[in-house]
Amino acid sequence: MTFTPGAELADPLADRFGEDAATAVAHPNIALVKYWGKRDESYFLPVTGSLSMTLDIYPTTTTVRLSTEPADTVVLNDRPAVGEAYARVARFLDLVRARAGRDEHAEVVSANAGPTGAGLASSASGFAALAVAAAAAYGLDADARALSRLARRGSGSACRSIFGGFVVWHAGEGNGEAGDANSYAEPIDGDALDPALVVAVVDKASKAVSSREAMRRTCDTSPFYLPWADASRIDLEEMRKAIARRDLPAVGEIAERNALGMHASMLLARPSVRYLSPRSVEVLDRVLALRADGIAAYATIDAGPNVTVLCARADEHRVIAALREVGGVVDMPVAHLGPGAALVPDGAR
Repeated sequence: MTFTPGAELADPLADRFGEDAATAVAHPNIALVKYWGKRDESYFLPVTGSLSMTLDIYPTTTTVRLSTEPADTVVLNDRPAVGEAYARVARFLDLVRARAGRDEHAEVVSANAGPTGAGLASSASGFAALAVAAAAAYGLDADARALSRLARRGSGSACRSIFGGFVVWHAGEGNGEAGDANSYAEPIDGDALDPALVVAVVDKASKAVSSREAMRRTCDTSPFYLPWADASRIDLEEMRKAIARRDLPAVGEIAERNALGMHASMLLARPSVRYLSPRSVEVLDRVLALRADGIAAYATIDAGPNVTVLCARADEHRVIAALREVGGVVDMPVAHLGPGAALVPDGAR
C-alpha cells in the first residue's frame, strides 16, 4: 500500500496497524518563503509561516523495524549514527512510542540520495520519511495533518515534505500543546505553475554551523531578524496570490528577496553566520545576468552555500548552460514538482 497524503485521507495507515516494520520514502522541499526562527524550541513552532515546493529529486528512504534490543539502533547512509544525529532520531522515536502507547525500541536504516547537511533539505526528507515509517511500524493512528505535525517535531521543514507540490506551513498561535495543535502544513493548488528548479551545487560537504544553531543565533542576536520576520509574513501572503494567478516572475521575485533577507539577517548575527561562499555569489551574479538577457530566472538559497534557481520549464536548458560557465559548480540536478511522502509496498522494499 502506498500512502499519499491529502485532504481526503482520514486514515492513511489503517491497513498497516500492527505490523512491526515499515519503509517510507520522502522528498526534500525548497522553501520559497523561508522558515527561519522558532517561537517555541521544544515543539518546533515557527515564528512565521512558510511556503515550499516539494522536489522530485534527492529522496530519503527510511525503514523502521521494531526490535527487542535494549536501545534503538540507527544507521544513516550506511554508517551507525552517533552523537546528536543519533539523539535526534531516538528522541523522535520516544515521541512516536508515547503517542502509540508502545515501548519497543527500533532499528532505523535511512539513506539520502542527495548531500546530507549541505543546505539541500536532507533533514526535511529524512524526518518526513521517519515520521511515516515509524507511525506505520508502531501502529500509530495518524491522518495526513497529524503526520505533518509529527514530522515537524523532528525537523520543522519536514512537516512540508509530507505533501507534494506547493505546500504552506501555518505558523499557528500559542506555545506548547496549544501551539502544537494548530501548526501544520497542507498542500495548496499550484501545480499548473509547474516550474523548474535548477540546483547549483557548489559544496556537498556538511555545514560547519548547523541550521538549528544558526537559526537560534540569528533569532537571539541579529538586529535584522525581526524586520525580516515582519517582511516574511507579507511575502507569504503575496506568494500565495502569485502562485494562484500563475505569475512565475512574481513568485521568483518574492522568493529571491525573502532568501537574501534571511541570509542578511544571519550576517548580522553575533557572531555572524555566513553560509554563502564566493561561488554562491558567482551563481547569484549569473542569475542577474540571465534576467538582463530576458530570462525569468530567480535564486533562492536555504541554510547553506548551494543556490537553487527558479525558472520556467521552457528555460531550464538555457539556465543550465549559463550556470555551467560558473567555475566551481560541482553538480547541477534539475527538479520539478515532486510527490508527498509514501509507504513502500512490502514487495518493493
